Amino acid sequence: MSEVLGTAGTAAAMFTGTNLDDLVVVTVLFTASRADGRPATWQIWAGQYAGMVLLSGLSMVAALGLTAVSGGWMGLLGLVASGLGVRGLVANVREGDDGPDTDASRCGVRVRGNGAMSVTLLAVATGADNVSVYTPAFRVVGPSAIAVIMTVFAAGVAVWCLAGAWLSSREIWAAVVERHVRWVVPCVFIVAGAAVMAAAAGQLL
Repeated sequence: MSEVLGTAGTAAAMFTGTNLDDLVVVTVLFTASRADGRPATWQIWAGQYAGMVLLSGLSMVAALGLTAVSGGWMGLLGLVASGLGVRGLVANVREGDDGPDTDASRCGVRVRGNGAMSVTLLAVATGADNVSVYTPAFRVVGPSAIAVIMTVFAAGVAVWCLAGAWLSSREIWAAVVERHVRWVVPCVFIVAGAAVMAAAAGQLL
């Protein structure tokens, strides 16, 4: 029992330490959802869980020694995320400055039918550096410990989503982000992507 609790505590520390930036992203997405209706709440939840599964799966494969996780590939994830953000900013500039920022047709990063996929991409991009932390952990533990870690990670995603939803309802934060949501969301994509590319470049140098 103590071993399970120890593993759970370590997993909680890993998740928290590697996902603080993601909490900010989730909060922005929930604020955009409140103001604009996109991405939908279920898309944020689904995208966050899909991102966690993809990152954990990649870490497990790397831990098994079946493939190498190249910093260059991680940089490409950041490039895609930043590209989405730039596309959103360009679209906003082209549309001009008429009407409120919270108009549903003017949200910065269009997510319409593929909203969950866009959230997944952002979750993976902002968590790309997590692989370097998770891989050593998965390499030295057994299947039962991995099950505990994944359970904690799943709970962590739920906590992050609930916290993001709560923070997005705070009046001071919501008033600022909702007013400028069509600019804030694409900027989050750009900054997150740039951070991943910078980290990948550091690994390659």
